[in-house]
Amino acid sequence: MNREALHSAPAPVALVTGASRGLGRALAQTLAEDGWQLVITARGEAELALAEAELAAVTTVLALPGSIVDDDHRARLAEASERLGGAALLVNNAGTLNGAAAPGSEPLPRLAEFPLPDLLETFEVNALAPIALTQLLLPQLRAHRGAVLNISSDAAVVPYLGWGGYGASKAALDQASAVLAREEEELRVWAVDPGSMRTRMLQEASPGEDISGEPLPEQVAPVLLGLVHGRAASGRYRAEDLAAVASGGGR
Repeated sequence: MNREALHSAPAPVALVTGASRGLGRALAQTLAEDGWQLVITARGEAELALAEAELAAVTTVLALPGSIVDDDHRARLAEASERLGGAALLVNNAGTLNGAAAPGSEPLPRLAEFPLPDLLETFEVNALAPIALTQLLLPQLRAHRGAVLNISSDAAVVPYLGWGGYGASKAALDQASAVLAREEEELRVWAVDPGSMRTRMLQEASPGEDISGEPLPEQVAPVLLGLVHGRAASGRYRAEDLAAVASGGGR
């Protein structure tokens, strides 16, 4: 899936979750402009419809609103990818900070007070559902010697106060990514920490804080696409390190 193969073959297919806003939306746009067909999903139907309309001006796109924790919805996503020719890239971007709790309603809870139903949903959205969706997509990904891009976080490795549920779920996703990479040697499996970005999710996690100095998702997405173009080795990456290498500042 290097750059030459990408542009000499029929348009490849990418499935992007959480694609209605933030990094998922930016990645979908970047992939569309790079010649990929898209299957996109998110829970917000109105925002997803807007994304679909904008992306349809650039590429073939199928938008399916729904939750990735729903078995039937994941099956529909896999079927949609198959209809377009089979996924060569799966981007597991959809995530939640605090499970079913209302976004921004209160600070992220300490583990001692984390409601177990919310904690369960946090793990379902951030770890279990990406694994389940990957299982469904594996036959397509194997056929295309494709790749899985799992969006991680620095909270997976740094013990921030109040981020125990989110961080632990992302750490689980990191470990699953590492194991999958060993089990599926013909694929590429990347877990990427995109760093802090100027997104609604970060603002909800940091109520009242000024995040205007953080990079936009549109600045980060092309950096992540570099993994695909270079068919980088499977592993865990940080976007800031990838950007430094791309600009000639890496080791």
